[in-house]
Amino acid sequence: MRFPSLAVLLAKASPARSGDDLAGLSACNAEERIAAQMSLAAVPLSRFLNEAVIPYETDEVTRLIIDTHDSQAFAPIAHLTVGDFRDWLLSDDATGPKLQAIARGVTPEMAAAVSKIMRLQDLILVAAKIRVVTLFRNTLGLAGRLSTRLQPNHPTDDPKGIAAAIIDGLLMGSGDAVIGINPVSDHLATVET
Repeated sequence: MRFPSLAVLLAKASPARSGDDLAGLSACNAEERIAAQMSLAAVPLSRFLNEAVIPYETDEVTRLIIDTHDSQAFAPIAHLTVGDFRDWLLSDDATGPKLQAIARGVTPEMAAAVSKIMRLQDLILVAAKIRVVTLFRNTLGLAGRLSTRLQPNHPTDDPKGIAAAIIDGLLMGSGDAVIGINPVSDHLATVET
């Protein structure tokens, strides 16, 4: 199978999601998804710096990512493909300090790509290598502790619907780390509500 662009390849390699299906972005079937994941594993990480998923000229976030990319932090992994990067992340060589050293060299698209060819257990293994302890009203990030994020969504951004979802989540013990809201739209009036 051939994929015409990096954006299409990333979309087709994603796990099945109803929203992607409705938008016509997802793989048509499991065979296409697996083919996309195998193709994605062979993509050099450097391609993400040379082929923007969203055009540099039209997107402020892409410009920010590319303009602030740390090439020195990227240097130790610049020769890797997405699949090689996955293998390295899962190896004993990828220690917490090494992961923190390369962090500013990994773009969001690189992180998204490698996550699409990892199992949930792989993601947990890699995340466990880094200790990020935060202190404010709660202490989060300690070994052997689990904190959860409650992220209610409502199809029309109805405040009552969002509040009901928050209460439901809190009653189930979720949201001790943070409660966040994803507006359906990024229009200012919607966000202000």
